[in-house]
Amino acid sequence: MNQVTAAIIAALPWVVTPVVTAIRVRRSHLLSDEPDRPPANPPLVSIVIPARNEARNIERCVRSVLTTTYPNIEVIVVDDHSLDGTGDIARSIAAEDGRVRVIENEPLPDGWFGKQWACENGARVSTGSILLFADADTVHSSDLVTRSVRMMLRRGADLFSVGGKQEIVTFWEKLVQPQIFALMAIRYGGTESVTKSRLTSSKIANGQCLFVKRSTYEALGGHALVKDHVADDMMMAQRYFARGKKLVLALGVDQLSTRMYTSLRELIDGWGKNVFAGGRDSALGGAVGRFFYAPALLSVPVTGFAPLLVLVLGTLVPLPQGVLLWAAIAQAALLVWWLYVYHKIDESPLYAILSPLGAAMVFYIFVRAVVRGRRVEWKGRQYLATR
Repeated sequence: MNQVTAAIIAALPWVVTPVVTAIRVRRSHLLSDEPDRPPANPPLVSIVIPARNEARNIERCVRSVLTTTYPNIEVIVVDDHSLDGTGDIARSIAAEDGRVRVIENEPLPDGWFGKQWACENGARVSTGSILLFADADTVHSSDLVTRSVRMMLRRGADLFSVGGKQEIVTFWEKLVQPQIFALMAIRYGGTESVTKSRLTSSKIANGQCLFVKRSTYEALGGHALVKDHVADDMMMAQRYFARGKKLVLALGVDQLSTRMYTSLRELIDGWGKNVFAGGRDSALGGAVGRFFYAPALLSVPVTGFAPLLVLVLGTLVPLPQGVLLWAAIAQAALLVWWLYVYHKIDESPLYAILSPLGAAMVFYIFVRAVVRGRRVEWKGRQYLATR
């Protein structure tokens, strides 16, 4: 085998993976395809919003929820011992709209993560037959609940989740967030790949917008089922599926948007708490996959900057022509992929050129996450994620 052939073969993963990923992602069901008329006799939907130190987000979130065209909702904001006035903002909205209720979260018991405990207490005081757990940094369109309830009922889902648009504003958000979500797309594919998968480890949900039948939620123990898992949404999806419940995931980029993190520090801390301590639960191969999860996780972002690194190194020291040819082909494939990604999300193609820098930052985030292991810190609290 000559060097050219070997280089082409070695570069195939960089060429084929984006193509396969794009095809799999296209196999997604859009929430916009569902009618925007409420179903007959619409069931009460209890929208539970856990909020800890969310003063910058809570008003935008709650007011967007209240624009809904769905005729039968109650909104329960759980103020989780906030120190920034989150509860006061929510109570001022509740004073204007009788559909909103604000409760103070009970003290956090041992063995619980804060978000799960807030969701649990919000669900306890709710009365709807459908529960919607929504993050405080989400923005809802007026037709989100209507279309979601219709699709949930039509497809007979016990757990129904919506993936939305990610708002990216700052330089580092535009470099890191597409990298993370591209990796998720490579791993899970489109919504139908997740919905139809027969593998428990391939089941995920989006905890930013998660609908659950109350009867199923209560029968499986509420959030106690996932009380000590950092990726509670993914684990809820997996445990529901393992117990024979039906899960459906839909794409609602016109109905839901989220700005998860607003700075490089938040990106590092936010993804750092999830990708290892929580991501191990999605490892393929069971216990063996979890054992090798750390090196596998670290190897993924390396593929995003290794070709350019080799090309740069080749200008400094002599390298085999086959190696340089592999790097050139792989880097060209990466550039085409990222030009496509940034075009799809309406961002400047210049970020595609900087994608190796984004991959390097993701590598740094992953390294920190692996070093921290099961130790998780978020919003002033420290946890130990379950094994």
